[in-house]
Amino acid sequence: MDKKIRFVKAESEKELRQLAELANEIWHEFFPGIITVGQVDYMVEKFQSYPAMVRQLQDGYEYYQFRLDGRTVGYTGIHPEDGKLFLSKLYLKKEYRGLGLASQAFDFLERYCKERGLKAIWLTVNRHNDHSIRVYEKKGFVTVREQAADIGQGYVMDDYVMEKPIG
Repeated sequence: MDKKIRFVKAESEKELRQLAELANEIWHEFFPGIITVGQVDYMVEKFQSYPAMVRQLQDGYEYYQFRLDGRTVGYTGIHPEDGKLFLSKLYLKKEYRGLGLASQAFDFLERYCKERGLKAIWLTVNRHNDHSIRVYEKKGFVTVREQAADIGQGYVMDDYVMEKPIG
């Protein structure tokens, strides 16, 4: 695909509400089979809903829409911390996966890090999310540890922590 996506910072109520709707759509399409629908519902509300995104912005997170031909086709949520960039969220709509758009997003994130003097990008990924793990490894991420985090309501995030140095 020769299409270039634009990365547009999401700050308005309208933009954040659109991202929350997109998150709900993507999570319910992608994650059942990796985690239960109940956990998907809970995690979307806790981490990907409009109120959650507003709280995250207040805590220093930034959201960027992936815009292609006037449409939002994905988004990322990031948080600079301790000289590194925490990649909290990076999601694409199903019909836009496999077209090289994630590679453009990672290029954007690496430029973001270089412009701000951040030395690495790190993320958490469900240990059973084989597809995403393969993508991250292809992009130069390595697993640095495993973690299990109790997120409430009897749910646990069973993740790998992966990191990529930025040179």
